Amino acid sequence: MPTLTYRDALNQALREEMQRDPDVFLMGEGGGVDQGAYKVSRGLLDECVPMPAVATPITPLGVPVRGVGVAMVGLRPVIEFMTWNFALLAIDQLVNSAAKMRYMSAGQVGVPAVFRGPGGSALQLGAQHSQAFESWYAHIPGLKVVMPATPADAKGLLKSAIRDDDPVVFIEGEMLYNLKGEVPEGEHVVPLGKADVKRPGRDVTIVCHSKTVAVALKAAEQLATDGVDAEVIDLRTIRPLDEEAVLTSVVRTHRCVVAEEGWPFAGVGAQVVDTIQREAFDDLDAPVLRVTGADVPMPYNKQLEKTAKVDPARVIAAVNSVLYRD
Repeated sequence: MPTLTYRDALNQALREEMQRDPDVFLMGEGGGVDQGAYKVSRGLLDECVPMPAVATPITPLGVPVRGVGVAMVGLRPVIEFMTWNFALLAIDQLVNSAAKMRYMSAGQVGVPAVFRGPGGSALQLGAQHSQAFESWYAHIPGLKVVMPATPADAKGLLKSAIRDDDPVVFIEGEMLYNLKGEVPEGEHVVPLGKADVKRPGRDVTIVCHSKTVAVALKAAEQLATDGVDAEVIDLRTIRPLDEEAVLTSVVRTHRCVVAEEGWPFAGVGAQVVDTIQREAFDDLDAPVLRVTGADVPMPYNKQLEKTAKVDPARVIAAVNSVLYRD
């Protein structure tokens, strides 16, 4: 398999889906002559395959309005935000229009649109550019929330999201665009709602998603040198949540740590913990622990920012705690 960056895997998925289905097209902020804020849409405007990418002004309030409208009449837009941090301006369209249209029209009108762009923190971009909002959108019935962690999953999940008949919030890790990995060519589709075992293990389950997958894998490697065999579960899709995959692992390992980039209050990890205590309480040998971002606006200072983020050391400490090794 060829090795691609996360960015190029997304680009390949967009190109293939535009070639496959004439109703699929890209519209977004800087998606045309500027090739996209992170160059994910590079070359698509020039190729016109078969419908061109539509460059729009930097108007996160106006772009989704048009996207929802064209999706309601049968097209399949992929709407690109420069950042999910500023897509808060578009939350009315996502929550009150896209998410509810099928229900309020008694199934007569759907919104087969994908809303995609970078989310979470990068490096020293400050509090307004460093926010993980996946739990917000996952809270809404009618929205699907997808967060790939690898180039192969980025391609396969984006293709599935584009083909889905309901609105999909597709959040890309801002620090993952240069990540390289093997990506299958051609028809590579990863189903929505299916988690993936990124590393099998028997002693403890680490549940994670997006940027914390790499963190969890590093932690698992270090734990292995100390005789701890950790299983790493990548959720991939936040909603629908693959409860079966999580529970199957926890029932086998009897211990669990949940790692996420977002804030602790009402985060994705809280939902995972609720699922485990509700369905697998008797199988637990220790309380489930969460490792999250600090409960503060992200600091700009480099050292403070590092302290506020999830890292392998914090995951290892949590694993040692549930194993009663601390």
